[in-house]
Amino acid sequence: MAKVAVFMGSASDEDLMKPCTEVLQKLGIDYAFTVTSAHRTPERTERLVTELEAGGCQVFICAAGMAAHLAGAVSARTTKPVLGVPLAVTPLGGMDALFATVQMPPGFPVGTLALDKAGAKNAAWLAAQILALSDPALAERLKAERAGFIKAVEAGAAKVEAADAERRAK
Repeated sequence: MAKVAVFMGSASDEDLMKPCTEVLQKLGIDYAFTVTSAHRTPERTERLVTELEAGGCQVFICAAGMAAHLAGAVSARTTKPVLGVPLAVTPLGGMDALFATVQMPPGFPVGTLALDKAGAKNAAWLAAQILALSDPALAERLKAERAGFIKAVEAGAAKVEAADAERRAK
């Protein structure tokens, strides 16, 4: 049963959104990963939201470029959290997608993340945090992952400090 749905506006967005599914998989979160378009397949989008929500989906992650209306179209069809990942796939460098994702009318919010792969990863982390509100085991996995991040930064700091101390000693 998918707890998170990851929608992309185009199959060509898969490389940008793969980091999202990698984080979800690492955290042991069941997800659905597919393509649907707010403009080209609005009926498919509506059907997917309805079916996935009925099956227990708790969070929707939507990635799109250009007009980027996918997250808004999903938000219009569910009261579950919708997280938007704007994609920089146009000559406008993603600003068009960012504005389309972040500018939602009151009552139909979309939590908007960073562009591209960074946003894809953080969408998965944020979805996990939302799910962890009612899943203590997931909350513990999140804490363990964060502890790993802290250790990596501390190890990097120690390496830089040691190299700097060595240069100064010369």
